[in-house]
Amino acid sequence: MKKSVSAIAASMVASAALLAAPAVQAKPKLTGEEQLAKMLEGREAGEPVNCIPLSQATNTTVIPKTAIVYRVGSTLYVNRPTNAELLDDDDILVTRLFGSQLCSVDTVQLHDRFGGNMWRGFVGLREFVPYKKVKSDK
Repeated sequence: MKKSVSAIAASMVASAALLAAPAVQAKPKLTGEEQLAKMLEGREAGEPVNCIPLSQATNTTVIPKTAIVYRVGSTLYVNRPTNAELLDDDDILVTRLFGSQLCSVDTVQLHDRFGGNMWRGFVGLREFVPYKKVKSDK
């Protein structure tokens, strides 16, 4: 079956238009500090604490090369550990507790999620800074 010349030409024009179209602009990747600032928008820092109840933490977020954020209820606890430059959001965090709470003296092992769970190092936790939502006057 032969294609008509106009169908082939239309196909070529469409292909050329796709190639000439500007590439979709990818969002620039945020730095760790920018990611953390975005996560903490509308929140206010409280006094740092040495321990948090890990059993009540419902979510843990790794901010690459910056911090680990633990959600306990509506409060976000930010920990900026030693060796923070090792943090990667593809890491699996392995924490061994010496009590019922996660404290500033604990360490967290980092395991590569895609490298066969290979051990990549560790970070030492520091104080946890609680961030609570700012109440509006409405």
